[in-house]
Order: sequence, then C-alpha cells, then structure tokens
Amino acid sequence: MSSSRFIHEGKYAADVQVDLDYDDSAWGPTLLPADVQKLERVRLALRRGDINAAAKEAKVFELLPLAGE
Repeated sequence: MSSSRFIHEGKYAADVQVDLDYDDSAWGPTLLPADVQKLERVRLALRRGDINAAAKEAKVFELLPLAGE
C-alpha cells in the first residue's frame, strides 16, 4: 500500500511516496529499506539546498512564514 511521508528541512518540505509493508509477524506496517534510503536521500538533498535532486523523488515545497516572531 502506498503512503505519503513528509520531511521538513529548513525552509523546505517534501512529500515522499513510500510503500508500506504489511507483515503478519510485525506490529504494524513497516517501511521497506529502499524507501528508508529514499527518505534519507531527499532529507539530505533538502538540507544542502539541492532542490533538483529532492524533486526527482518527491514533491518539494518552499515554506513561507506568514506571521510570528
């Protein structure tokens, strides 16, 4: 089953599509190792400001504060 995971780094956020693995022996759905690596690649790309790299694997958003200190 496909699901979204959101990552927030600095002024960017990404919506990453991952597959959940349902196993009868597990407590609940788990992420596949390939999806964990994808989340990490996107997080690192956002951290270094490499939007093009992150956008290859996720929808990327730039966050804009509207109010506050």
